[in-house]
Amino acid sequence: MDTARLSRFVSDLWDAEIVPKLTDYIRIPNKSPMFDKDWVAHGHMDAAVKLMSDWANSKLSSLPGATLEVVRLEGRTPLIYIEVPGQGDDTVVLYGHLDKQPEMTGWSEGLGPWTPVLKGDKLYGRGGADDGYAIFGSLAALLSLHEQGIPHARCVVMIEACEESGSYDLPFYVDHLAERIGSPSLVVCLDSGCGNYDQLWLTTSLRGMTGGELSVEVLTEGVHSGDASGVVPSSFRILRQLLERLEDANTGRIKPQELYVEVPAERVEQARKSAEVLGADIYDKFPFVEGMQPVTEDLGELVLNRTWRPQLAVTGVDGMPPLESAGNVLRPKTAVKLSLRVPPTLSGAKAGQFVKELLEKDPPYGAKVNFKLEKDGSGWNAPALSPWLSQTVSEASEHYFGAPAAYMGEGGSIPFMGMLG
Repeated sequence: MDTARLSRFVSDLWDAEIVPKLTDYIRIPNKSPMFDKDWVAHGHMDAAVKLMSDWANSKLSSLPGATLEVVRLEGRTPLIYIEVPGQGDDTVVLYGHLDKQPEMTGWSEGLGPWTPVLKGDKLYGRGGADDGYAIFGSLAALLSLHEQGIPHARCVVMIEACEESGSYDLPFYVDHLAERIGSPSLVVCLDSGCGNYDQLWLTTSLRGMTGGELSVEVLTEGVHSGDASGVVPSSFRILRQLLERLEDANTGRIKPQELYVEVPAERVEQARKSAEVLGADIYDKFPFVEGMQPVTEDLGELVLNRTWRPQLAVTGVDGMPPLESAGNVLRPKTAVKLSLRVPPTLSGAKAGQFVKELLEKDPPYGAKVNFKLEKDGSGWNAPALSPWLSQTVSEASEHYFGAPAAYMGEGGSIPFMGMLG
């Protein structure tokens, strides 16, 4: 293999065709179904599918025998399925997704979720890195091999459209396509992160997740706070009490031992090495306000916190008026959206049921407490690498980055990997 030639081929293809296509893709507000209940009527998901499948179809003539199908099961998001014949009996599955997170806030001036902006070699906008590049990267790799006549195994590319909602449609597609997929020897998931751009990173684990809506009701309607405070317990205070069952507000540590697992010694050592490589970049990448610090100065602990330990985030709130219209009212209800990341080897479903029971039992003052579970997914802990794969990864990192490969878990969740066991 001529690695320099391969690099030039991929670089030229990326700049000439893929960046323009990703730019067009960013403009499409194809939010995942959880964030757009009317996604079918809006048509944005179909637009994204068409953009990607049209480009992919234009390349199949360079991959002899390759086929593409947009698979549509009734009532479910579509899935792009590509087969590329190869040599030998092995099958490689390359996975990605095309649905997007919602707009969110905090964009810098001149940037926005649906407004692609190219600054230097960085393309800004929603979905380019998560995970629009996956289909382009997969086919670019295969095209680069064919350009040099290098044989490869049979490859299956699967691009789903429900990942950001928990991939609840994906199991149905995997079952539907099981005979066509076959028995994969290797799965390449193009939806992870990296510690830096200086070497090749392999993801060793992913956290699972569970979450839902926690609501506390104390009244059937709002009443004057001057009249009721001191008599009627605040729904917000009760909610704080309930969250304290789950999380220590002083440290951020999750309290119940049922939500922890023993971290494998190999992962502890990999976390230590990652901390040595990354240093302060572990936390400097986040937009801290002036004077703000991470939860600890121990870099190895920071890596383990975000990869192998449970952590809670409150991602939304309801029942509170905006500040400009907040009057002297003791509100009848407070609700929050909770997202709980759980260790890679802990069942997301069992964790969710445990949290539901923990929050709903013995409601303070007899308040009406409900935790509505919305989604869950188990994490993933990578099996030991085969010697050939470990060597290949090491050589690839040295060839294309000039630095050794690095290994680290990721704090996010990719339900597809958990489905693989």
